[in-house]
Amino acid sequence: MIVGPDEICSRPGRVPPPATEPRVTPIYPAVVYRCENPDQASRLLSGEISGYVYSRDGHPNADLLAEKCRALHGAERAVICGSGMSALSVAALALCERGTRVVASNQLYGRSQQLFTTELGRLGIESRLVDMQDLEAVTESFESAASLLVVETITNPMLRVADLAALAELAHRAGARLLVDNTFASPVVCRPMALGADLVMESLTKVMNGHADVLLGMLCGAAETWARVPNVVSTWGLGASPFECWLAERGLGTLAVRVERASANARAAAEFLAGRKEVKAVYYPGLESHPDHAVAARQFGDCFGTMVTFALDGAAGAATRFIRAAQGVPFSPSLGELSTTLSHPQSTSHRSIPEPQRSALGIEGGTIRLSLGIESTGAVLEALTEGLSGI
Repeated sequence: MIVGPDEICSRPGRVPPPATEPRVTPIYPAVVYRCENPDQASRLLSGEISGYVYSRDGHPNADLLAEKCRALHGAERAVICGSGMSALSVAALALCERGTRVVASNQLYGRSQQLFTTELGRLGIESRLVDMQDLEAVTESFESAASLLVVETITNPMLRVADLAALAELAHRAGARLLVDNTFASPVVCRPMALGADLVMESLTKVMNGHADVLLGMLCGAAETWARVPNVVSTWGLGASPFECWLAERGLGTLAVRVERASANARAAAEFLAGRKEVKAVYYPGLESHPDHAVAARQFGDCFGTMVTFALDGAAGAATRFIRAAQGVPFSPSLGELSTTLSHPQSTSHRSIPEPQRSALGIEGGTIRLSLGIESTGAVLEALTEGLSGI
């Protein structure tokens, strides 16, 4: 029988098992996979056996990336989501329900704060914002039962450092679980699971991927926290595409060297800015003047991250002039790229936070957040000098 082009072209080809392994992970763009029979499909979908049916429930590129993230954090489980906010949402939806309480840092990223105070509030989940540097206040917040304590390893944008071991102890004593957003640190700087965290999330968009070309998130944790996670990811449609997972796994290949180089630049930038008269304050955990330096040194060793925040005299006008003059540092409201960028929290990441709350956190019109890249230190300092000269 002669087979026509309609039959030949419409059927997927069968790739023979290769005699050699590819040195780069292949991309698996398939949305659906062929099952041998209904029993196998049912067992695959229930998780009884490993494999794939529909990519919203899982696919090879997501699993390969998740396994690396799991190992990096020393976790028992990990899943890849469509963004950092998706990963945070998965944790909240999996562990909270109507009537439960969440205790969250009052310095969370603006959208994270909105998730817990506004969106989860609509679902009958109460959230209380607390200063995580005040352990007595955290203890008092557990006078009413709570299911989750949420904190950032290094806060955005003021770079306060949480004492994760102490917070884990307080949470567990109260019967709650500790969820840590480790985006600003990455597992190169800090591994919260080793300090007692039950769950860790990262915006892979940032430092982990490092190339500003994907939007992804990761959630990892202990097996006992994981019962509802896979179903939440699939049912709420919070999974990730194969191509972006492939890109992020490629980005992980240089994670350690990127973070080490950018952290060295961050220290140099912080020390440089601390000596300039135009700068009234510098926030970097690696400086001994930082209020959480001792905690940071205990948790991080001698690598304090890639972020530096500073405040200029002259409020928003000074920030605008600096941004205009610092042509070598693009105003790019994200972080973790190969090159150094800056952001203005008042007008970007924290614009939705009420002004009195921003002021209480120390976020002013003259506050600028730097995300250091892997350029030469000389190039970074030259660009900062150029910006300061324009104030």
